[in-house]
Formats: sequence, structure tokens, C-alpha cells
Amino acid sequence: MPETVGFIGLGLMGRPMAKNVLKKGYPLVVHSRSRGPVDDLVAAGAERASSPADVARRATRIITMVPDSPDVEQVLEGPNGVFSALQPGTIIIDMSSIAPGPARRLADKAKSLGATMLDAPVSGGDIGAIAGTLSIMVGGDLAAFNTVKPLLDAMGNPEKVVRIGEAGAGQLCKLCNQMVIGGTLAVVAEALALARRAGVDASKVREALLGGFAASRVLEVHGERALKGTYKPGFKTHLYAKDMRNVIATLAETETAAPVTAVVQQLLHATMAAGRGEDDNSIMAKTVFELSKLE
Repeated sequence: MPETVGFIGLGLMGRPMAKNVLKKGYPLVVHSRSRGPVDDLVAAGAERASSPADVARRATRIITMVPDSPDVEQVLEGPNGVFSALQPGTIIIDMSSIAPGPARRLADKAKSLGATMLDAPVSGGDIGAIAGTLSIMVGGDLAAFNTVKPLLDAMGNPEKVVRIGEAGAGQLCKLCNQMVIGGTLAVVAEALALARRAGVDASKVREALLGGFAASRVLEVHGERALKGTYKPGFKTHLYAKDMRNVIATLAETETAAPVTAVVQQLLHATMAAGRGEDDNSIMAKTVFELSKLE
């Protein structure tokens, strides 16, 4: 039988990811701040844990999926945190999107306690989380990665579960991912705005572009949301804004020029200022449309 897996954080992404782990036959122990998702997983066959420490006592493969760096630090280092009850040989897989620096620091702390920690942020949104087709970008020890690769494959596309490098490299890759998504979304919105302002059917423009070199997942998914005005969150704008703050900080730390990303950041500021933080991050297209006096 596969080893018991602990899963901490059952939000929009974590809940379907945990369900896919369960479907692959892994015994599962779960904990989350909200009771509802835990009840849902227990009904599906998981066991309930009372705290992150309780998870650590019952599992040596522990996945965390929470919003930001302070949340990961609280789950691991806080009172009744994972580190307080860590078993030697445990592999922690943090699948949250956080800054590379805290990821490296926590990996060092885990190592000092006889465990290994991988940073493994994901891309694919709630659609990929539900379908089990996420792209997973991993930083950390190669042997640990090879050990848990089948577990990661339960949540992602096996061909897109990639070890990027040492600790923190997965989070750095996720920042690059968010830069590409933001830049692509901005120019997709501009192209659709141009079509609409010129009196051309923007849906037909998108359809044609999807058949050529300009095709992208952003054009496919976010382009459709922008045209239909359906911004039900798969990934909330305020969480994307958090990722982009990490992008900007890391660009400064590494003295990397990113003029396009700077413009995207300003569009994101305007989107947040309009009170759209709880909408899907694709709603940044609406900000672009409004700049062109489009509804």
C-alpha cells in the first residue's frame, strides 16, 4: 500500500488536488482552516487531523497548499506546526506560490530537523487542479523529487512535472510563469480591444489567432472569459497580485530589467483599485477594455 500522505490547505486548488491524491489510492490525512472542505474530503475517504502537527505525526509525505509565505511559515513553524512533530525522513512538498527566499530558508530548516522540503508550485488553475493536469515546477533535492514523483503525477500531467533545480528554483520558475501569463493577458486584451473598436468580430479574431502562431492557453481560456465577461475565479486577482509583488521584489534583488512586467504591474494596480480582487485574474482584461472606452 502507498505511504500515507498528509495534505494541509484545502482551498480552491487544494481540495481538488487532495481528491486526486485520494483517487490514486494514497491513504490521506487532511487539515485546513475551514471545516467544510475537510468534511468533504473525509466523506470521500480521507482522515481528519486536528492540526498541522497532528498531520506530521501521522504522515511522512506532507503537502502544503496555502496562500502566501507567512501562511506556509505558520503551518510549518507555528504552534502545533509541522516542524514541532516532524518524523525523520519526512518529505514536505510545499505547493503554495511563495517567494524563493522563504522557500530556501524553510528547506534549510527542514534539513536541520532530518527532513527534506521541496518547493513545488503549480500552474493550470482550478481547471487543471480538478482534472489532475497541473504543471508542477519543483525545486529541491533530486533524490526526494524522484521518491515523490508518482505522488506529484497524481495531481499533475506527468510530462509537466519538472524538477527545475535546487531549493527555491520551483518558486523562481513560478514567478517566471506569472510574468508570462500577465504579459500575454495584457496583449490579448489589447488585441481584442482593437478588434472591438474597429468594429470587427473579436470572437472571430480570437478563433483565427488560436489556429496560428499567436495561439496560447491564455488566449484560449482568458480570451474567452474576456469576450464573455465571465470572471468567476479560478485564480483570484488578489492572489495574482501577491505573486506579482514577489516578481517585482525578485527582479529588484537580481537587478533584472523587465519593462513589460512593469506595465502589467500598473494594470494590475488599476484592477485592484477598481475593487476586483476577488474576481478571476483574467479580469485585468476589463481594465484594458475600459481604457479604450469599451464596456
